[in-house]
Amino acid sequence: MRSYSELFRTREFTPLFLSSCLRTAASTVSGLALGTLVHRATGSPLLTALSMFGPSLAQVAGATTLLSAADRLPPRAAVAGVALAFGLGTAVMAVPGLPVWTVFALLLLLGLVQSFGGGVLWGLLTEILAKEGYLLGRSVFNMMSGLAQITGYAAGGVLVVLLSPRVTLLLAAGLYLAAALTARLGLTPRAPRASGRPSVARTWHANARLFSSPERRTLYLLLWVPNGLVVGCESLYVSYAPGRAGALFACAALGMFVGDVTTGRLLPSRVRARLGIPFLLLLATPYLFFVLRPGAAVAAALAALASIGFGASLIQQERLVALIPDELSGHALGLHTAGMLTMQGVSAALAGVIAQLASPATAMTVMAAASIAVTLSLAPSLLRRRAAPPECQRPEPSAPRGRQSEMNSP
Repeated sequence: MRSYSELFRTREFTPLFLSSCLRTAASTVSGLALGTLVHRATGSPLLTALSMFGPSLAQVAGATTLLSAADRLPPRAAVAGVALAFGLGTAVMAVPGLPVWTVFALLLLLGLVQSFGGGVLWGLLTEILAKEGYLLGRSVFNMMSGLAQITGYAAGGVLVVLLSPRVTLLLAAGLYLAAALTARLGLTPRAPRASGRPSVARTWHANARLFSSPERRTLYLLLWVPNGLVVGCESLYVSYAPGRAGALFACAALGMFVGDVTTGRLLPSRVRARLGIPFLLLLATPYLFFVLRPGAAVAAALAALASIGFGASLIQQERLVALIPDELSGHALGLHTAGMLTMQGVSAALAGVIAQLASPATAMTVMAAASIAVTLSLAPSLLRRRAAPPECQRPEPSAPRGRQSEMNSP
């Protein structure tokens, strides 16, 4: 699969794409509205950052208990159900007078739901497109995410000012419900990819199997930690520039769009494979200049430049997909998503604490420096693994009897 037109001629790709687009738009609009609401209520950079990215902290609990559900639930029902849960939860958060602790409890609950929702979504994408089409398909989803974030943050910033954060949350809830309806009506019923009921034991077993490969371990860490630390920088946009946060988020999303187009469509495979580490360094380096406390316009330009580096995740995902067993595709990609979002939540909390003690600009600089240090420390291990001859690679453990995939043809 070599062109975007081929993707949209593939059955079920379009409804899955549209449903995800609506969910992303809802997430950006609701995140900005909720962050503004919490900032007005508390004035705390820490709580503001946690309100936008804190639900990701629940992903670690889901990744160790619920993730086996990603391959053991009917995909159509699961995709629609996750969107419906977010729609209802977002509507509840718009209730006037709701205590801040109740808002955070709802966010953590939704984070648990999302912990296996990402695995369901990306596992279904590998079924619809097959593994060889995953990179191109995922790049389209990432580009859509960038455009939806640009539109969502720009529209969210206007709606918060013209209407109110609570009304904006209700509009976001409507987008989530539209996403659920699109998935329910547009996707066809499919059997789960693996047999048996979801369980904690199966989740742990699959996680251990995935981490048995040193190269997969390194890829997971590269997918989770460097960009998670940079998201900690992004979580402080509202505190850094309260009146211009929407513009900062929109410019960052524009940079991510450029990076995904370049990585997914323009770069030849041989060139692309060599740019994973340089892109991760690009992702963090511009945030070092926030130590100078640039104005909103320069800060937006730096955010856009940095976000081009998010294209690194496509490069690492392409390699990860090539290394995972078919029957664990949803689980493996869900583990990537859950770990990434968990790290984003941890980084948002850490950045908020540093900003509380020092300043948002100082916190952003510290998080960027930490991201660069992690990337440089992991790079040699990845390069050694890829340079090793095939006979030096550890064989893939076989799956236990009775847990084989029940794959459907794309």
